[in-house]
Amino acid sequence: MKKYLLILSATIAIASVIGGCNKMLDIKPSNQITSAAVWSDVSLMQAYVNNMYTFLGLGEFNSTSGLSSLDDEAMWTNGGGPIVQSTITSSNLDIMGGSRFSYLLWGTLYSGIRQCNDFLANAVDPSVDQEKLKRLRGEAYFLRGYFYHNLMRVNGGVPLITRVYGLEDSTAIARSSFEETINFIVSDADSAALLLPESYSGNDLGRATKGAAMALKSRVLLYAASDLYNINPSHMPETGYTSPDRQAHWTAARDAAKAVMDLHIYNLYKANPAPGDSTADNYANIFLTKTNEEIIFNRFTSINNGAPNVGLWFNPNGYHGYGENSPIQQMVDAYEMKDGSKFSWSNPEQAAHPYENRDPRFYATVFYDGAKWKQRTSDGQVYDPVGVVQAFKSLILPNGDTLPGIDTRNGPIENWNGSYPNYYLRKFVDPTNDHKSVAQEIPWPFFRYAEILLNYAEACIGLGQEQEARDALNQIRRRAGMPEFTASVTGTQLRDEYRNERRIELAFEEHRFFDIRRWMIAPQVMNENAGGIEITVRGTDRADRSTYYDYKYKVISVQNRKWDDKMYFLPIQFDEMKRNPLLKQNPGY
Repeated sequence: MKKYLLILSATIAIASVIGGCNKMLDIKPSNQITSAAVWSDVSLMQAYVNNMYTFLGLGEFNSTSGLSSLDDEAMWTNGGGPIVQSTITSSNLDIMGGSRFSYLLWGTLYSGIRQCNDFLANAVDPSVDQEKLKRLRGEAYFLRGYFYHNLMRVNGGVPLITRVYGLEDSTAIARSSFEETINFIVSDADSAALLLPESYSGNDLGRATKGAAMALKSRVLLYAASDLYNINPSHMPETGYTSPDRQAHWTAARDAAKAVMDLHIYNLYKANPAPGDSTADNYANIFLTKTNEEIIFNRFTSINNGAPNVGLWFNPNGYHGYGENSPIQQMVDAYEMKDGSKFSWSNPEQAAHPYENRDPRFYATVFYDGAKWKQRTSDGQVYDPVGVVQAFKSLILPNGDTLPGIDTRNGPIENWNGSYPNYYLRKFVDPTNDHKSVAQEIPWPFFRYAEILLNYAEACIGLGQEQEARDALNQIRRRAGMPEFTASVTGTQLRDEYRNERRIELAFEEHRFFDIRRWMIAPQVMNENAGGIEITVRGTDRADRSTYYDYKYKVISVQNRKWDDKMYFLPIQFDEMKRNPLLKQNPGY
């Protein structure tokens, strides 16, 4: 009996402890928030939307360079990956460019789309602040459209998913056509524009606006009107139109750009330079100010939250920079002379002084041998007390000895990370920032007004409305301090002038990678090896550039490149193809 009571007492005690534990465990975790709590609290909804912005990526600002090193603008110091050799496959896509493609990869973007779908399905509580909820839903529509636009730009038509799938749900969904994908993105952009405000202030700066949604629509419709998707070489509905109406597509693109212009809330920064203004400085400062009248949608960064150290990544190695994303000779040669004529190595005067009297935007974008920059650190001042880029291969002294430029791969400061083309990226770099110690709080321009003017001009050229195109282009050239196009510039010449103007104005802003594809000029520009410059000069003292004379310039090849037409689209990743048997791979892979 005593034994039974002991067992019974122990059982009751254990039951009491278990019951107490159940009560103790029946509490809300202090470090977690339930879905129900999120969808009933507009502040938590805003935090949820804030996280969606992380899927935008940082554009060109990442430690392994940007898309420019994968087209005819630049070269990545540490190579280029299979993409410039057209050896990309569905298996090596995720590693071929490091983080350069992280914000364009299928899985990353669909993760962002899932969050947008989750928000749009559940953020409907009528008891919360409806004005704020309206804006947040507009942001979700914009972000979903933006993520799909990135998928479209590299893949063509993709599965259009608008709901959140559970663990037991099948996600085997076929790709939608290119036309359906374009229409979906435009619909999201239109929905966003109806819900979003025109501007913000304070801590809300950097959120999507009505203008950002309309700019997204403008870009997407311009792509839809382009050669690649209307000629559609593969004739797959996923890679372009099967029955294109080119006139209608150009009209839609023109009207979308004009709608942004007609908002009358954006303008070119320093649109009409004053006498004595430096148009090069005006252009450089567009990207060094957090907000200005030209910016439609920026991605802001913070020193305390992962700001990109672009000064460290892009500066010449003689300034203790990494020299990444170095401009190549093809990009340098694309800049016109100040009088609007084309630069040519066949012109003896231009070849003898290749960096003189060029488009002012050149000086705001590229570091070249002889470019004035800022004072060097103490170890560099021994070789250069005034702060001038030394990118020459050899300085030949009177006794026959040769010295390499301090901003080259053989320089005396850092001889392991210099540029191969012997140019460096100046654009985006703040000369007042100590890049060795402090990251640079610089925003990335996803959309700016110059792009809208260029979109409008391209669509007008497609429609034969050449004067309207010239008027838009001349606004940009006027700001740049370049001669305006006259009525004599017409037809194919106008189209080619437009394409070069877009290349220069939007240089290194991750447009050219897509432009050479949608215009179908990639075979011409990517089958040419990346070029650089080799300079020899005579002088008596490296530290005194005034003694330099007898400059010799030689264009060199710095990277082998090859184009394959399969590269008009990137492959869908192998793992995604395995997970979804209904996916159709892009042609050539």
